[in-house]
Amino acid sequence: MNPLHPKKLLHSKWTKVNITQKLKHFSVVKVTYDEDSNVTQCIIRAEINAQEFDINWRDLKDTQLWLQGWK
Repeated sequence: MNPLHPKKLLHSKWTKVNITQKLKHFSVVKVTYDEDSNVTQCIIRAEINAQEFDINWRDLKDTQLWLQGWK
């Protein structure tokens, strides 16, 4: 499990374990919170081509899917 607090998501860097379409390194570019400070939306951007994806932020905690930082 990657230690991760929702307030520290923005601008964090991630490496995808299972690389698809040469997309490996990502940064969190947008995080939206509701009135109770719960994450409602998390957008990551691929560094190689600037494609953006909406993901479940809790998936970033899974070390079989994501590694914290760029590896």
